[in-house]
Amino acid sequence: MVTLDFGAVLVEWPLLLRGVAMTIGLTVVAAVLGSGLGVACAWARLHGGPLLRTVAGSYVEVIRNTPFIVQLFFLYFGLPGLGLRLSPEVASVLAMVINLGAYAGEIVRSGLEGTPRGQIEAARSLAMTDLQVFTRIVLPPALGRVWPALVSQIVIVMLGSAVCGQIATAELSYYANLIHSRNFRAFEATILATVAYLLLSIALRQTLHWLGPRWVFGRVAPMGWTGGGH
Repeated sequence: MVTLDFGAVLVEWPLLLRGVAMTIGLTVVAAVLGSGLGVACAWARLHGGPLLRTVAGSYVEVIRNTPFIVQLFFLYFGLPGLGLRLSPEVASVLAMVINLGAYAGEIVRSGLEGTPRGQIEAARSLAMTDLQVFTRIVLPPALGRVWPALVSQIVIVMLGSAVCGQIATAELSYYANLIHSRNFRAFEATILATVAYLLLSIALRQTLHWLGPRWVFGRVAPMGWTGGGH
């Protein structure tokens, strides 16, 4: 008969908290930088010159058609062969940013393509520069239209951070495996890590859905936005 002993795992709660803190830190940095990279990539694919469009399109295709763990291993194990050695934390953040940037680029591009042409021409008639038109007129409502999809992608990247423990990044899954190696309570450690990831996902999704209309694309939601957690 199997006897569960969650106490043997919970006694290591400081390690679990450290892992949760690292996972949150990785996710915050990746979400900010990766979303920014996605916006830049979307702009490049729609408004850049031929070379810029080709570079941005190639980047999106390469990243979206290769596994995240391969991208992570390339940065951590491959780049030292070129003389560039990254710490586990830097490699993890960079891999998450690059991965999110490619997916966010396509998500944001779909939102930008939905901008009415007349809205852009009206802004230009007010002597607004191209940068002002993009950042003030085009981008906010575009982000509003695709915010649920972008939030889901950020959550996916956060869950993908569990792979970063494979290169000794001290995030949640890393500490769960460490606790398991100490007390051999693999099932209990895995269950607690699963619950922690579930709670982190729910909290992250709700936080981003709350922040979006208030700080990212304004208080006026576009048509079809409900602010729900899907």
